[in-house]
Amino acid sequence: MPEISQYMFNNKELLELLIKHAHVHDGQWILTANFGFSAANFGPTASQAAPGIAIVINQMGIQRAQADTLKEMWLDAAIVNPSSTAKNKD
Repeated sequence: MPEISQYMFNNKELLELLIKHAHVHDGQWILTANFGFSAANFGPTASQAAPGIAIVINQMGIQRAQADTLKEMWLDAAIVNPSSTAKNKD
């Protein structure tokens, strides 16, 4: 059996994982990112260098959804990560 060397997650899957990791059990949450950038000269050789910009993701996180946030953008923490007391009520 081959060794697994990579796992990929779509935005909703990543949002669910972060909600669970943060132990959030209520509210509607969206995925958020903090970006940074760096301007420099890029190229395979010095003679081919050209001005450019590199955009990096510094942080990923979750943020409470606003009332006007599209439903397709958020997950309900009570559904994807119910509290243990909510689980026991079933």
